[in-house]
Amino acid sequence: MANSLVIVESPAKVKTIKKFLGSNYVVDASNGHVRDLPKSTLGIDVEHDYEPKYITIRGKGDILAKLRKEVKKADKIYLATDPDREGEAISWHLTKALKLDEAKDKKVYRISFNEITKNAVKTSLKNPRAIDMGLVDAQQTRRILDRMVGYTISPLLWAKVKRGLSAGRVQSVALRMICDREDEISAFIPEEYWNLEAKLQQSGSKKIMTAKFHGTKQEKLAIHSREEAERIVADLQGKSFVVEDIRKGERTKKPPIPFTTSTLQQEASKVLNFSTQKTMRLAQQLYEGVDVQGRGTIGLITYLRTDSTRIADEADAMAREYINSNYGEKYVLQNEQARKSSAKIQDAHEAIRPTDITLTPAMAKESLSRDQFRLYQLIWRRFTASRMQPAIYETTSVKIGAGDYLFTMSASRLSFDGFMTVYVQEDDTEASNTLSGKLEKGDELTLSALEPSQHFTQPPAHYTEASLVKAMEEQGIGRPSTYAPTITTILARRYVTKENKNLYVTELGEAVNGIMKKCFPSIVDLQFTANMELLLDKVADNTVKWKTIVENFYPDLDEAVKTAEKTLESVKIADEVTDVICDVCGRNMVIKYGPHGKFLACPGFPDCRNTKPYLEKIGVKCPKCGGEVVVKKTKKGRRYYGCENNPECDFMSWQKPSDKKCPECGSYMVEKGNYLLCSNEQCGYRMTVEKKTAEETHEEK
Repeated sequence: MANSLVIVESPAKVKTIKKFLGSNYVVDASNGHVRDLPKSTLGIDVEHDYEPKYITIRGKGDILAKLRKEVKKADKIYLATDPDREGEAISWHLTKALKLDEAKDKKVYRISFNEITKNAVKTSLKNPRAIDMGLVDAQQTRRILDRMVGYTISPLLWAKVKRGLSAGRVQSVALRMICDREDEISAFIPEEYWNLEAKLQQSGSKKIMTAKFHGTKQEKLAIHSREEAERIVADLQGKSFVVEDIRKGERTKKPPIPFTTSTLQQEASKVLNFSTQKTMRLAQQLYEGVDVQGRGTIGLITYLRTDSTRIADEADAMAREYINSNYGEKYVLQNEQARKSSAKIQDAHEAIRPTDITLTPAMAKESLSRDQFRLYQLIWRRFTASRMQPAIYETTSVKIGAGDYLFTMSASRLSFDGFMTVYVQEDDTEASNTLSGKLEKGDELTLSALEPSQHFTQPPAHYTEASLVKAMEEQGIGRPSTYAPTITTILARRYVTKENKNLYVTELGEAVNGIMKKCFPSIVDLQFTANMELLLDKVADNTVKWKTIVENFYPDLDEAVKTAEKTLESVKIADEVTDVICDVCGRNMVIKYGPHGKFLACPGFPDCRNTKPYLEKIGVKCPKCGGEVVVKKTKKGRRYYGCENNPECDFMSWQKPSDKKCPECGSYMVEKGNYLLCSNEQCGYRMTVEKKTAEETHEEK
């Protein structure tokens, strides 16, 4: 009979961990949190020492009943929730809900592991500990502060703007960051500048070399106008272009550091086009365990919520051994570079890495979904590269004199690929100039053309999910577990919209941000929010009492809410009017938002309750009947393109149709990346298309 019970958070982990433990262990799951603050009230007694009131989460009664039965049978109970503050808090709530702290005949332990492997799980069972109340209190404080902000400010937004809105301690700061960036872009005034390139040839060579204008031989010069560029071009007429200096050197490119939560989200967005939410969902699946052919169910990566780049000695040694065996000794990193550490980093866990480097992406591919494979491959390559030698480039820089002016050329050639054997980032691909190998000091070059080109300075880029996560991390706002939920919330509330990866603030978002900045400046102050994160770290370290933070925070918040209720004027956000006419009363229908997205509704509600599905037109005529092509979704949420006249017209396409026809066979063409492809598979014609930028698309809308 089993005498030990292991309680984990996720049912997916149960299958993985059961395989590692013998028949003396029962493994069961709590399905996440079992207790929380009540939804109907604030749940914090502000009159009596800010004591929180926890209740069993609706729907968790059966789970707790089952766990209580298992607890009765067991002598030892191991709480094996996630190895972070939230996991620690779940273990504490389980202790209270199952009354484990009152059970005198039971031994209750807390265990944690950074990876779900046989060795890690068995090691944790040999090293049990008590629940860390510092971590519990830090999580409890975060929850209470977030509840206070949400439950006091959200009703104000409902009253002054519209129902269904919300404010949050971190989400409101993220919204402010996006709004501030929009303001920067709006206020930006482009400045003109010019580049000047000389196209040069060496005697006896047909190769064209490009040299860039540097300035005079004494100083670097910037060209600000057409007149300046034309004057310099005129001065250069008839001048000889002579090689004045050639320098050869060597440059090393350091290997990347292993992924943290933030850098994984950023890289997955750039390389795989994943949202932060999708990245975390897939990483969770890889962490909890996948059934791999020949190995059974195993966790493929270490814990996914971390801000540390530290790697365990055992994993480091295994990686070096793997690299030595598969790539050669010269590829093994000899001395790991000292990495800069920030005071904002908790360093509670290792970086994100594969649990077993010998399980290559190719070996796991058949056992993973396409997206799981792509993310695992990214993590595996990044970690492997982090244990490899730097890449080495041979560099050549050339100075070319022409009268009083100086031009420069530079080229680099990869002489040792090092870590780039397995991992190349977008910025690792270097465009190198073609230099003649026989170029020597004193050589006179033939000028074939002088090409001035006009440019304008660009405003700051709109935030993407990836760049917003990076900015939040740099500012110390939020923690690894909060980045994805924060972005998901501001998108779901329609404060922000996403187009071609870029995040744009909506009219609603501007209104909410305006209220928050006016009435609750400290809540949306970046430094205040970052300092609050540091205070939570001190609670976790047992150096600050959690109630001290709460009792200093709430009175000011309460006062600000009461003042705002009296002084704040209502803000009217009009619904977007469409050209679709209501069949019942003839009014122009407006776009509304429901649980499943947009729909059309009559503005005459409640007198007229007519609604229609919202069909997003893409501006292309149906190739079959000439109707409008609209965006649709399958029952499982997959996007496709169909005719508005369905079911009379059965046209559909998984790829976005174009209004262009194939010049070869006359079929309609579809967009795929930077190409237009013929929809007729027998034809196969394709052409390159110049994509509009996100800003151009947004301006058109």
